[in-house]
Amino acid sequence: MYSRLSFTVFLMFLTIVLVAQNRFSDKMIKRNGEVIVCEIREIGDDEVKYVLESYRSDVVFGIDKNKVEKIVFADGREIKFSDSMFGLENYEQQRRNAFKFNFFSPLAYATAFSYEHSLKPGRSIEAGIGLIGVGKRPEGYRASGVFLNAGYKFIKDPDFYVKGMRYAHVLKGAYFKPELAFSTYSYSNRTYLGNNVVTEPDINVTMAAVILNVGKQWVYSDRFLIDWYIGAGYGFGKNDETDNSRHFAFIGGTNDTPLVLNAGFRIGFLFDARRSKGTN
Repeated sequence: MYSRLSFTVFLMFLTIVLVAQNRFSDKMIKRNGEVIVCEIREIGDDEVKYVLESYRSDVVFGIDKNKVEKIVFADGREIKFSDSMFGLENYEQQRRNAFKFNFFSPLAYATAFSYEHSLKPGRSIEAGIGLIGVGKRPEGYRASGVFLNAGYKFIKDPDFYVKGMRYAHVLKGAYFKPELAFSTYSYSNRTYLGNNVVTEPDINVTMAAVILNVGKQWVYSDRFLIDWYIGAGYGFGKNDETDNSRHFAFIGGTNDTPLVLNAGFRIGFLFDARRSKGTN
């Protein structure tokens, strides 16, 4: 009788120990690699609450979800977390592609378009094309050709962090964009001597440039955008006319100096290829 009672007490004690140990078998893996063995109490929108075995059960700790990579529960199940600022899944409902028109480019005798695609929050690529000779033609001047540009955009994140903060839109904000530009065209000038028109022979120009741009882009209703930018860099290539500094994709890059300047104002609309297939 005594031995049976002792065995029953031992089983109860062992069960209590095993249950207590199992309570504190959840593992929280932080983004810095640190592992916290604990009991998960609550997973909220911005915070994970947990208790530690070495503290009283009524002492509940909290940690920002952005600091947690994943949680592995005692039964083996896992929950992974993404950063609220940089997790791409937090922006799945936003349109991440944009088609733009350089609004004032026709006034400079070259009509320009560009396309931007968001790679991830804070990063995008942009490529453009300009049709030289399409637009308002200066008197006595004719040109035809094309220019191309491509750049990688770094969109600025906030100067300070607030729990749960995210980009208002993945394509919105101030940015820095290194860019490669290429322009090839031919042009000729006409002069008038009384009733006679003197046309100079065509001059061929091929120029390239490395440009560093800064700008800012606004997005409205996930549909429309406005983008302005300025930039400076180095130009190089074939430019036979010493005083010719207008290369449509940029200005500058003469035989006297390699300095080039760039500026623009674009308007555009946003779209998502997945939605255009019938999910919109």
